[in-house]
Amino acid sequence: MKNVDDLIESATELAAQGFSKGEISDELNVSRETASWLVDRGGSTTASGRNDAGTAATGDTTTDLADIHVDWSAIGRDSTRLSHVGSALADLLASSDPDREAEDIDLVIGIEKAGTPLATTVALEIGADLGTYAPRKHQWEEGDIAEQKGGGISRNFADIRGRECYVIDDTITSGTTLAETIEAIESEGGTAVAGAVLVDKQGVGELSGVPIHSLLQVLRVSREDA
Repeated sequence: MKNVDDLIESATELAAQGFSKGEISDELNVSRETASWLVDRGGSTTASGRNDAGTAATGDTTTDLADIHVDWSAIGRDSTRLSHVGSALADLLASSDPDREAEDIDLVIGIEKAGTPLATTVALEIGADLGTYAPRKHQWEEGDIAEQKGGGISRNFADIRGRECYVIDDTITSGTTLAETIEAIESEGGTAVAGAVLVDKQGVGELSGVPIHSLLQVLRVSREDA
């Protein structure tokens, strides 16, 4: 994707296919608020000339944006590249805690959707079982995500109870989904030892006491930071 207009078009297409705004944020690797903004920008305007977001329906598609879009499809569409990135994530986790024996971790949890293929390659690299977690945001449309019900560990994959595990996702936007996953793992009787992502957009070092590592960190610089 090259610009905001492309994102608006993609968000509109996904919304037309029945994707929730939470799922759209996951697909486009943007925050939920940005996903909502993109969908509203692509929607029809009302008789008052304003869209569903309540903002003026002008041709300016850059106003109100405060997010970073990450497109890692060049990795995701190629199994060889994906396996190499999985190896890099596995190495990152191992080197971050050299005192821990590799065999201590026998489970890798992938956060659906995009985190699952990454977690699969990490699990293969370290010889571990695989589990997945579907976050609440996939059902999110509007309002406080903390009040959203849903989310859970898939029963089609490995059991978590009594096991130490790594948690894998593609990007961190706010950290809410990773924190939710860690909480779910603990509620199932497991222990999240560490997490790893491709890109961290917030500079998160840890969540809920669990160290989080990233291959890339994105730092937004503005005049307000000076």
